[in-house]
Amino acid sequence: MPAQPDRLATAHPMFLHGRSEEYTDLFGQAPVVFAALSGPEHVLEAASPAFFDVFAAGRTTTGIPVGELVPELARQGVLDRIDEVYRTGAVYRNRGGHFVLGGRRARREEFFDITYEPRRDAVGRVDGVTMIAVETTAYHHAQLLAAEQRVLLEQIARDAPLGEILTGMARAIEELSPDMIVSVLLLDPDGRHLRHGTAPRLPDFYNEAIDGIAIGDGVGSCGTAAYRQAPVIVSDIATDPLWEGYRDLAKRAGVAACWSTPIRGSDGRVLGTFAIYHRAPRAPDDQDLALSAAFTRIAALAIERHRAVEAGHAAQEREKAAREDLAFVLEASTAIARQPHYVDCLERMARLTVPALAPLCAVHVIERDRIRRIAVAAATRAEEGLLASPELSIEIDDVVARVLASGTPRTGRVGSCPDGLSAHLGVSGYVCVPLATHGRTFGALTLLATDRPLDGHVVALAEELARRAASSADNARQFTDRARLARDLQAGLLPPELPEVPGATLAASYHPAGEGLDVGGDFYDVFPLSDDRWALMIGDVCGRGARAATTTGIVRHSARAAARLLDDPAAVVTTINAALTDQAVGEECFVSLVYGELRHTASHLALNLIRAGHVPPLVRRADGTVEEIAQPGLLLGIGPDPDSSPCGVDLYPADSLILVTDGITEARSTSGELFGEERLADALGALRTSSPTAGVLLESISTAVAAFAADATHDDQAVLVLTAT
Repeated sequence: MPAQPDRLATAHPMFLHGRSEEYTDLFGQAPVVFAALSGPEHVLEAASPAFFDVFAAGRTTTGIPVGELVPELARQGVLDRIDEVYRTGAVYRNRGGHFVLGGRRARREEFFDITYEPRRDAVGRVDGVTMIAVETTAYHHAQLLAAEQRVLLEQIARDAPLGEILTGMARAIEELSPDMIVSVLLLDPDGRHLRHGTAPRLPDFYNEAIDGIAIGDGVGSCGTAAYRQAPVIVSDIATDPLWEGYRDLAKRAGVAACWSTPIRGSDGRVLGTFAIYHRAPRAPDDQDLALSAAFTRIAALAIERHRAVEAGHAAQEREKAAREDLAFVLEASTAIARQPHYVDCLERMARLTVPALAPLCAVHVIERDRIRRIAVAAATRAEEGLLASPELSIEIDDVVARVLASGTPRTGRVGSCPDGLSAHLGVSGYVCVPLATHGRTFGALTLLATDRPLDGHVVALAEELARRAASSADNARQFTDRARLARDLQAGLLPPELPEVPGATLAASYHPAGEGLDVGGDFYDVFPLSDDRWALMIGDVCGRGARAATTTGIVRHSARAAARLLDDPAAVVTTINAALTDQAVGEECFVSLVYGELRHTASHLALNLIRAGHVPPLVRRADGTVEEIAQPGLLLGIGPDPDSSPCGVDLYPADSLILVTDGITEARSTSGELFGEERLADALGALRTSSPTAGVLLESISTAVAAFAADATHDDQAVLVLTAT
């Protein structure tokens, strides 16, 4: 450090020798480092007090070579430089020269602007060297500090990690001032504690001990500074009451003084503390306070920038999470809504929640005033098996019952039954949300936690998914009920089973269009008549729904009633037509029909067929040839006279009669092409099986149509096959 001016005011005794009076006049009062060296040995002839203070550690010996007085000068090349000046007589100047002075225990770095000049005698010969130096250590340190500050500001600008910035700041200060130990504590999000930020030279046990200290008056320097929101200077930890609870800890860490300054944000709120420790009791000087203030501001910038970046990242994560949540809910609700049946909807919902929302899921519904578990889902089959076990009911049925009764969600922990679900699957908690629609709670979705708790985010997603799934399930329930009703009505319009006709085998099929939500207009029937005769028919009523069902019922019942009274197929068809025209008031109600009566002969089956605007019947002979019966006839229900005439057909063993509705012949491929009567005939003729049964023929028709139309059924399809045996 430079000597103080008041110390230079008194001349040292060594200025009394030789030219000392002249040197005293020049340098005795000046705060410069001066030394006069004589001869090639560079004997110290005279020196200013500042020289002895800086280079000789206060020793005032003269008359010996300077290399003996200050040995470290030789190791740092100073003597070589003096030799060169003495030898050449040339002046040498060095700005910002770096010197390491003092012994091992008092080692320090100093910087000087230094000039070495040759000294000449009366005849101009060099007889010595003078050294004049001005200490620039403070300036050099200021330059280094400014450079470090620029580096830190650049790191802040490029969003370097906060820990990297704070640790770099601490190391920069400690390198410039080795007697300082820097620590930064950061305000905990709870606002009541301080967390470790950086302290590279403090021992780990100390950092761990103060990590999380409470903010309060009397909690060391840092806790007190954050509490008071003002700097706290403790020059002697051993005696200061603020450190009463941490004195032993500080002693173990080898620190004896601590100056702490609160780090404030731009809004004035405390962000943390900046502390400087010393290993010996010491109070700060003006330079120390300025240093602390400067780096406290930098720390504030770094922390605020870090918080802003973290807040930005958090906002992005929240936005991303919100998009993901929305995507999950939309995709899940779409997948659920695609399920046409009530149970399928709820099962799909259960599977979609695993593992997206929870590792285990169960769905309960109310059916006939009783609670029934309708679906379970887990990551593995084994877990699903356990989840479906009675133990589940023991532990959560009470929760489900409460949710169903109240219509409000419930969360909590699963009971600790030793043989229950929690023991087998590690279930720790649950969330149970209602499934409700139109103000009525009809079920509950239960999510079970194992590895992680079900937080409010999961609860919110579960509620939204349950709300959407409940609406889809209610729609599916209505769909299911409607489809069931349509099936029941359709079943009532078709024979429950085909009768056994002597000398023949029968096969029939009916496939409704779409989902079968409406009663179709296709029908068939086979029933016995007197004199060992049988009636058979197939038809297609225009339209669908209740009107079609009513019309189908009229046709079937009229046919059965008339056939038992009339011994003529044409008369039966006329009666059916009359029934249709009588009930058609202001509405078109027409029917296509093939009606026939079968009787046995000694060698074959004889049929009389009436075709009323229907798809022509086909006859497949035993040899595989296919014949079309294109008997003309008008649709029924559009006029008083159907103009029907019977056509006789003889079926010998292995001959078959095939009756279809237009749902078969008008089935369309993906390109829109019709299946047609020719493809139907080809499918029948292509069979290579000898003497195919009615069932085999029926299967060949179904297979050919499905392959052609790719299972796209746009109209009801009915087929009736009779094969002579």
